[in-house]
Amino acid sequence: MDRAEEQALVRRAKEGDEKAIADLIRAHQDGLYRFILRMSGRPEVAEDIVQEALVRVLKNLRRFDSRFRFSTWLFTIAKRLYMNANQKLSPTFDTDAVGVRPATDPGPGQENAHRETIANARQLLDEVMETLPKQQREIMHLFHQLNRPIADIAEHLDMPPGTVKSHLHRGRARMKRSITADRVKHRHAREVFS
Repeated sequence: MDRAEEQALVRRAKEGDEKAIADLIRAHQDGLYRFILRMSGRPEVAEDIVQEALVRVLKNLRRFDSRFRFSTWLFTIAKRLYMNANQKLSPTFDTDAVGVRPATDPGPGQENAHRETIANARQLLDEVMETLPKQQREIMHLFHQLNRPIADIAEHLDMPPGTVKSHLHRGRARMKRSITADRVKHRHAREVFS
């Protein structure tokens, strides 16, 4: 669905057109489900998050800023709902599991260690993403998490494709520096307390 079609559907949905609302849901539901399923790895979680995200979006449709893509707004809400749910349900660990090595013979704790490693990596990436300037963060989100092509992002943000590429390059470099600094900080903390 191109941007003009999406905006027309949103406009009609805001006016209470039930067919437009149904079309919006139908256009984005499957992609949103796949996105959350990829993040969570659990179909039941993905279904719950998608349902809650769609309900929230429909309740707050009048707040939607048409300068942005509806799909970006929807996916951002769903991602935040997932992150909030994940934080509430996941236990906190007093360990740095990033250095865990997989055993040659899988044991009962290996799957949990793997999940913890992935959760820690996701949390670190989310934290580092939040340090980026707003526009850079949006471009990184659209490109890496929603798999939007550079040309679509450029059109959506009304900027040249080369500028989008520059933001991606600078955003990645900044994230890499933050992650490296975080690793050094954790290593020093472990040395001090051991």
